[in-house]
Amino acid sequence: MKTAFLYSDEFGKYSYGSSHPMRPIRLKLAYELIKAYGLLNLPNTQLIEARKATEEELLLFHTKDYIKTLKQADSGDMPKDGWKYGLGFGDNPVFQGMYEWSLYSAGASVQAAELISSVKADIAFNICGGLHHAMADKASGFCYLNDAAVAIKYLLTLGKRIAYIDIDAHHGDGVQAAFYDTDKVLTISLHESGHHLFPGTGFFSEIGVGNGRGYSVNLPFPPETDDEVFVKGFEKIVPLFIDRFKPDIIVTQLGVDTFRTDPITHLTLTTNGFERMIKGFKALKLPWLALGGGGYNLSNVARAWTLAWAVMNDKIINEEMPPPYRESVVEFGLKETSLRDKPFTITGSEKGHMIREVESTIERLKKDVLPLVGQWGKTFLSPQKKIDTKENSA
Repeated sequence: MKTAFLYSDEFGKYSYGSSHPMRPIRLKLAYELIKAYGLLNLPNTQLIEARKATEEELLLFHTKDYIKTLKQADSGDMPKDGWKYGLGFGDNPVFQGMYEWSLYSAGASVQAAELISSVKADIAFNICGGLHHAMADKASGFCYLNDAAVAIKYLLTLGKRIAYIDIDAHHGDGVQAAFYDTDKVLTISLHESGHHLFPGTGFFSEIGVGNGRGYSVNLPFPPETDDEVFVKGFEKIVPLFIDRFKPDIIVTQLGVDTFRTDPITHLTLTTNGFERMIKGFKALKLPWLALGGGGYNLSNVARAWTLAWAVMNDKIINEEMPPPYRESVVEFGLKETSLRDKPFTITGSEKGHMIREVESTIERLKKDVLPLVGQWGKTFLSPQKKIDTKENSA
């Protein structure tokens, strides 16, 4: 098993602003913890210096006018009509180096795709990737360039069939939109319900259109969902759809804003549930392009992605984090000493309602969406078959 970790010191050098929840320094903290555990010196591991994406690569997904606007914004000054492209105060501020930072995110994801497609790596991990909200011509949800969509578009030029699986708390709307009408890409998103969280999408009824009908799979969860319920949904849906679709490569978005201590979401997962899902991805035994994603508690990001990289490399590491690392991150407010969280679960009637709601959606996905997914371009469902797309009222 050959693995590759994409990284650059440039990842953590930019700032959305002191009060913004997205803090690129989290990437450096994750890298330093992974390095402190010795996980970058393994026999079959490559540490790859990340590069910037080329404009030609960006144009695989993004529009010329949008890229031109982002270039203008890189100085830190708001371009004329920048608001039309989603730029401005709030989620997507204009700051110095905004475009350059985004180029590193997209470039590293394309590099990872190159490594996987050329069989130079079986697993490649870009922690700076997973910016899944950006649209072809618009910034959204802290994301300026959609590195996942760009990397998948590149893989499609090589004739690959791709399954994209997103476990971020927020629905992967930008990636879903990019491939909503094709059967060459299967998108699966597990996330907090759009009734309660940005971007307000990702409902069961969003199943794709045209040739892509059935190739967009969404499993929304109610607020307070814990490890048990979320992982159960993962284990009942992801392997089933992957087996049906039979992709050449999986691309995963490993956001950790699902955790109970994340400041901007409402789920209650821990490192324990997250680690189980990483093991689930590994068990698929497919070429694997892994991307970072959300996560706004700095400690959660560092600990979870370290656990993920350990699983990718079949390594069991000490529960107690290395003391030198702990001492170095005190200035960032990180005080945890253990790599994993203590188990946490929701109890009572609330849990029962949560389970019933999620199980209902799972059964509907199995019954109404799974039959729409063909293998190697073949459709199993007759064209006249209809699907009930009314939302689950539970």
